[in-house]
Amino acid sequence: MTSTASATPERYWDDAREGDSCLSPEYAVTEARINAYAELTGDFTPVHVDEAYAKTTPFGTRVAHGLFGLSIADGLKTQSDYRFVPGMSLGWTWDFLLPIRIDDVVRVRFTVGTMRLSKSRPGWGIVVLPSELINQHGEVVQRGEHRLMIPRRPGTF
Repeated sequence: MTSTASATPERYWDDAREGDSCLSPEYAVTEARINAYAELTGDFTPVHVDEAYAKTTPFGTRVAHGLFGLSIADGLKTQSDYRFVPGMSLGWTWDFLLPIRIDDVVRVRFTVGTMRLSKSRPGWGIVVLPSELINQHGEVVQRGEHRLMIPRRPGTF
């Protein structure tokens, strides 16, 4: 998909279809961004911020925080051509499969997995988005599902 996210209309729950999928724009994981994430969260675990220490680990170098990867995936979804009208996140299940290294370039691929009407909020629907964070080598470094409650199109319920 080549158009910019800002030129793409946001979708209501009613506009989505199971099986719809999207590949996000790219995101470069830099040393500065890893350091900024450490500052933001207060997570200064040495494998993320101390190269001398990180060389002694099985990774052999500094790696990004696992939750930074999840945060990147979530942010990339909002920049994608396939976006929803703002709703509510109901939660994530997420697995860290491979390290994310400095200078990796990642993208998120997500699919509309399942859809149902909300039982507790009329006018809303729930979507489950199976998602994969993929590096420049095509390796899935993280994956999981995001559950979202999305508004229905006004006048359709």
